[in-house]
Amino acid sequence: MKTKKHGNNWTAYYDPDTKRYFAEIMYTSREGREQYDYEITQDIYARLGTFSDDIDNERLIKEAKMTYSFENTMYGTLGPERTVWDEEANKAMSECVKKNNGKV
Repeated sequence: MKTKKHGNNWTAYYDPDTKRYFAEIMYTSREGREQYDYEITQDIYARLGTFSDDIDNERLIKEAKMTYSFENTMYGTLGPERTVWDEEANKAMSECVKKNNGKV
């Protein structure tokens, strides 16, 4: 099974050691950066990349549980700049990303 899938603004990861799936959506522009991380299901991971439009992939990811958000734009944010919604899942995703990028 592939351990990484990606589109224009999203990347999804599978960690075979923990059997967990994660995804991040990131928007960057000259106005700033936004990042949203999610713990997704196996079904969502399997369906990612099957849509012709990346917006549909992002909508699918957003159905899952958010674990982390970061918003820093010139327009400001509605709340704290960074919020960790699920500490354990956020740490597990960080480790999964490191493994997928060969930085372990």
